[in-house]
Amino acid sequence: MFKVKHYRYRVLAMLFMATSINYFDRSIMGVMSPELIEYFGWTKQDYSSILVVFQIAYAIGLISMGGIIDKLGTKKGYIVSIGIWSLFGMAHAAVGRGFSLIGFMAARFGLGFGEAGNFPAAIKTVAEWFPKKERAFATGIFNAATAVGAIAAPFVVGAIVYWSGGDRGEGELVNWQIPFLITGVLSAIWVYLWYRTYKKPEDHPKITKEELAYIQSDSEVETTEKLPWKSVIRKKQTWAFSIAKITDAVWWFYLFWGAIFLADNFDVKIKEMGIPFLVIYAIADTGSIFGGWLSGSLMKKGWSLNKARKVTLLICALVILPVCFVAFTESKWIAIFLIALGAAGHQAWSANIFTLASDVFPKKATASVVGIGGMVGAVAGMLFNIVLGSVLDTANNTGFFWAFLVAGSSYVILLGVVHLIMPKMQPLDENLNPIQ
Repeated sequence: MFKVKHYRYRVLAMLFMATSINYFDRSIMGVMSPELIEYFGWTKQDYSSILVVFQIAYAIGLISMGGIIDKLGTKKGYIVSIGIWSLFGMAHAAVGRGFSLIGFMAARFGLGFGEAGNFPAAIKTVAEWFPKKERAFATGIFNAATAVGAIAAPFVVGAIVYWSGGDRGEGELVNWQIPFLITGVLSAIWVYLWYRTYKKPEDHPKITKEELAYIQSDSEVETTEKLPWKSVIRKKQTWAFSIAKITDAVWWFYLFWGAIFLADNFDVKIKEMGIPFLVIYAIADTGSIFGGWLSGSLMKKGWSLNKARKVTLLICALVILPVCFVAFTESKWIAIFLIALGAAGHQAWSANIFTLASDVFPKKATASVVGIGGMVGAVAGMLFNIVLGSVLDTANNTGFFWAFLVAGSSYVILLGVVHLIMPKMQPLDENLNPIQ
């Protein structure tokens, strides 16, 4: 059998592809939101309710999928996740105007439940295939795919979807169903490739002995015995990770409300969304990769795991602070740049927070911990959407002032809380006891 010297990067490419599809699917509705709101006659509170249903399902899915993936293993668990989200993603296209609110809620619920499996599966895969000193960088690379999906969505939507018979608000919204169907084809291709190629490194016929030894060089040997979910949720480290994941609400704010903010404040049309989203998420990609590289680089220079991760997180939090001023500017491009800066800081933050789970917990508990933390982030996003949708309907754009203030300041505050809960990032063994 032909051996590949750096096979772990082929596995990472598969994670990148899956996450791109995940975020393309997730972003489509956010990009079309100004048009869908008008076409279906929704209020912003209606739109907020649809988002809340998605996030409720996402929270339930994270708790469920994390445990399922730890139980079934990465290969089967990932296939279950992407299969569910693809079917419900395509189901959006079957929704008619007469039952649009209920129809979209049902489709978004299924989509949210399935999509919840992506990050627990991906983080678990990185823990299986990369040594600790490379995990933040590897996570930063596949996490950058969230921006690829978010960048692709407005260009695809802008090229396909349009109003018939005149400007926005007149006639029919043509081809809005097609973007929801595209992801079904992409997902089918991915599932085929994943099923054919994925195995754990110790079982994979194409990995060299040298690469396997390198992957396992800084990891403890683990048994195949499963850890009960209740033992994971009791650890303070689980809740330190979960509190840091509250910032997911900020990322979802950019993703689901960004197009509405640009449309309401700067009259950006659906066919004009591509360039602003390209700028925002291309800069966000840079942050994801740089943030992952930075903490790994500091560790290679001799910094402790605790110091390298937390100093990097502090830098991220400080970079994000200027987002507080987005609502004060009357310049579209200054607003876009500030959002891009916040998105880049968030992605760098996210790469290191995800890696925190695999730094501290054994591999067999990683997906469960990521699921619990993601559930907390989903609930935070749900509450954020409920409040924002209500305020925007009753007080026009005043809600965006408060939203950006929270988006800019929350990281510094939450980092302080994380440090109080977990002053030292001490790894746990397979029985969740501190490794001395």
